[in-house]
Amino acid sequence: MSDSEIPPDGRPVDVYLDLLRIRMDTEDYRLLLRVVEPVLRAIDEQRLSTLDLALDGGETDALPQEIRDEAALVIATAVTGRLDNEVIELHVDETGPVRVVTDAATASDPVRLGEIADYIRERHRQNEELRGIAEVSGLPTDF
Repeated sequence: MSDSEIPPDGRPVDVYLDLLRIRMDTEDYRLLLRVVEPVLRAIDEQRLSTLDLALDGGETDALPQEIRDEAALVIATAVTGRLDNEVIELHVDETGPVRVVTDAATASDPVRLGEIADYIRERHRQNEELRGIAEVSGLPTDF
């Protein structure tokens, strides 16, 4: 769907949710809404920075991967206003598979995907270094 197909008063995220409502099983759609509604509310109220969201771990582990992926796409659409987001899985040796939401052009660009994987590796290395410092210092290591 292109930007010209979005009604002038419609937000891309609303259009995307309408498409999902039609396409998804009713119960799956309800699960999806339960995950994304607090985030969409926070975005509307411009308080996203105060929201802690993880689509893996905790309650979301019980959700099927397809619903978690769709939740990530809904949130990405709300944040970016784009309908061409994709979930891709990068295989990063240090962390294992990592699911990332990106635009279609980046998803099809091996060089850019390599840069994203390099960034994930570096963040992982930094986190492990900080975790080691925290452990030696007697501080919590669950960040």
